[in-house]
Amino acid sequence: MTMEHFLNEAISPWMREEGADNDIVLSSRIRLARNFANVTYPVLGKESELKKVHDFMKETYDKTSFQDYKNFHFINLKDLSEIQTQILVEKHLISPNLVRFPEAAVLISENEQVSIMVNEEDHLRIQLYLPGMKLADGLEEAFALDDWIEERIDYAFDEKFGYLTSCPTNVGTGMRASVMMHLPALVITKQLNRMIPAINQLGLVVRGIYGEGSESLGNIFQISNQITLGKSEKDIVLDLASVVNQLIEQERLARNYITEQLGVSLEDRVFRSYGILKNARIIESKEASKCISNVRLGIDLGIIKNTSKNILNELMILTQPGFLQHYAKRRLTPRERDVFRASLIRERLEMEK
Repeated sequence: MTMEHFLNEAISPWMREEGADNDIVLSSRIRLARNFANVTYPVLGKESELKKVHDFMKETYDKTSFQDYKNFHFINLKDLSEIQTQILVEKHLISPNLVRFPEAAVLISENEQVSIMVNEEDHLRIQLYLPGMKLADGLEEAFALDDWIEERIDYAFDEKFGYLTSCPTNVGTGMRASVMMHLPALVITKQLNRMIPAINQLGLVVRGIYGEGSESLGNIFQISNQITLGKSEKDIVLDLASVVNQLIEQERLARNYITEQLGVSLEDRVFRSYGILKNARIIESKEASKCISNVRLGIDLGIIKNTSKNILNELMILTQPGFLQHYAKRRLTPRERDVFRASLIRERLEMEK
């Protein structure tokens, strides 16, 4: 397996599978922060110390398999171009932060369902993705994966505080559970902004598509826990699932409302967006994301037929700067990206005929 395996397809293989409530919940993720005992954490560690972690992970886990997660591939970030690194960020296989750290690397399973970032803010950031609303299943699988890794690593752990991490907000379980949700109707009805403060009061946070510090693109939001200390992993997942299920219910009610109240105006919004995607010669990233969101909503509501949601999922990633430049096989100016993005979208939608 080579790096090209992870670069050539915008959609990871697991994203093509059907998941519960997948009209609203795109994916569920469990992320575990872990550190080696008696090794300085990456935020303060010397490069020589972090190299030991880097080399151990490569020698121990490269080309290994665990259960259905086969053929882990070890990628050293220093070996990648800036565009290749950006693509891994756009596919959510690494965080934008990882590139900042020395001796940074990532282990990725062949189906891209598991990625283990090495020497990010913590020595290990173990990520496991599932399609749709599958937090409970994700937690169970993440536990098994974590146990497999811990067989060969002595984790930094305290009987009183739990797993020790670089950032105090991760101490305890070291777990971030999150779901990626498409919430266009709650945005259209302006209900989401009113809900976010209440969600925050429950110890959860609403972020953009690429997590902390990122903006929402195409009405896609990431909802995750903030509290990791004083609660068990199962309780955290139950609390998050409860809020997510309420958001699913409210989004469905909002979709029914806009269907009844907006009627032909909603259809016009959807088909105008579809027309832009099919015909535009220049399109910026934000406009493309907005149009893709409207078309996906139209597919979910049965307004647009004979178009796969997978294509829209693919276009959300394919139209990002890294992928565009990878497909163009050269660096592009912002203007050139806008032209190439429009061309790529037209070609991809044409393939549906």
